[in-house]
Amino acid sequence: MVTKWIVFSGGVISGLGKGIASASVGALLSKKYKIISLKCDGYLNVDPGTMNPVEHGEVFVLEDGGEVDMDFGHYERFLNINCKSEWNLTMGKVFDIIRKKERKGDYLGKTVQYVPHVTNLIKDWWLSVAEREKADIVLLEIGGTVGDIENELYIEAARQLKNHVGEDNIMYSHLTYVPLPFGVKEQKTKPTQQSVNLLRQRGIIPDLIIGRCSKPLTDHIKEKVATYCDVKKEAVISGVDVDCVYKIPLVFEKEGILKIIKDKLKMKVSSDLRKWKTLVENIGKGKLVRIAICGKYMKLEDSYASVVEALKHSDAHLGCKVEISFIETSGLKDAKKVLENIDGVIVPGGFGKRGSEGKIKIIKYCRENKIPFLGLCYGLQLATVEFARNVCDLKNSNSTEIDEKTENPVIDILPEQKEVLDKGGTMRLGSYPAILKRNTKVFSLYGSEKVSERHRHRYEVNPEYLEILESNGLVFSGMSPDGRLVEYIELKDHPFFVGCQGHPELKSSLLSPAPLFYGFVKAALGR
Repeated sequence: MVTKWIVFSGGVISGLGKGIASASVGALLSKKYKIISLKCDGYLNVDPGTMNPVEHGEVFVLEDGGEVDMDFGHYERFLNINCKSEWNLTMGKVFDIIRKKERKGDYLGKTVQYVPHVTNLIKDWWLSVAEREKADIVLLEIGGTVGDIENELYIEAARQLKNHVGEDNIMYSHLTYVPLPFGVKEQKTKPTQQSVNLLRQRGIIPDLIIGRCSKPLTDHIKEKVATYCDVKKEAVISGVDVDCVYKIPLVFEKEGILKIIKDKLKMKVSSDLRKWKTLVENIGKGKLVRIAICGKYMKLEDSYASVVEALKHSDAHLGCKVEISFIETSGLKDAKKVLENIDGVIVPGGFGKRGSEGKIKIIKYCRENKIPFLGLCYGLQLATVEFARNVCDLKNSNSTEIDEKTENPVIDILPEQKEVLDKGGTMRLGSYPAILKRNTKVFSLYGSEKVSERHRHRYEVNPEYLEILESNGLVFSGMSPDGRLVEYIELKDHPFFVGCQGHPELKSSLLSPAPLFYGFVKAALGR
């Protein structure tokens, strides 16, 4: 079939949830069609890998090692696909390519301009990816808000795209904000009108308007938006606030989005979300389980978005109610006090010295008091440091990331990383295999000897310390295939004390929760 394109833009304010809206449409259509999700970001970074999570949110790592925007987490979780790094286009990538092409003389002496050269490059990128993937449907999200200078070239390229693919093969969807101001009893459409007007000025007339709102849009409001924005009333739908993002596909289905897509793109559409709906209804319904996420990026909870989602996935399958507490470890003095009434602890990935000693205090308390613990990447490394200090009696043990002159560098930088100067895209990134040891907790959870998880780090457990760590009771339950690198650790005399050098949260989904998270939440539930 001819590739169909659904373009998602946003207006009024940022953070409305274009990524979730796009992913939700994909969830409704993915049973029948091959769908890929493209995301265009306006920032000049080549990728988000060098950005502070507090500024930009979580960096999502793909199977191929690409560091991409966190919206790709939604795409993968909702569509059950593995995205690729070339599906994320940034202005940093675009201008880097343009500059190199100009230096090589590829433009044959012409003046290189935003239009047509940059917009042509963007369109060609989109079209070539769709062709290579043999996609039935491309979900194309344009980051930012209409009116931002950063995304103007993407908007223009999206406008021109219709001339390449044909009117019946492209649909423009616009997500806006419909506020209900305090003290006012009517939803206000003016922000939507102005946002759509900005989009129309750029030559795009939306085929679908999704109004983000605290309560479902009334018929009167839908009629008003339709009149002022020149769309059919049926093509104005509610993007109502929900307590769980996995309800959004169900909301869209009820709002009639499938008929809108069918009529515009002239294609057969259907959905089957029965299992999805059952799992969604199961979230937060059973016994309360209190989980603490202990880190240093607490100013923005999106810093740990995939960890939170992985907990929800386990919640849905175990029929419990996971309540998450975010604990800032910088300056932490008393682990006992902050972990009172906590059933399980996660120390997630991170970088740098700040907050590390607080995390080590947390880990020590979990180990000694039999509180279920899951260490992810940096969490595994600090669990190893804590064990070396307090069980193996290796004084001043540390990671050389924290203390370059540590007496016992139980965590050290990878040899191949020592000469690396560039920060971006130079870590151990993407999917790496591990061989699991039989008769371990990790093996029982995965149910397989060979597994893989996605990685994002530079430091490893120092091989010189494996013997003394193991002789004191630290179990290396998973190693790299060559036996050189530690991938999993655990303790035998503990209800659940597991560390993973990878990031299992990145592969977790509602339909298939990450095994380590499932086992962790189950252990916390038992507590």
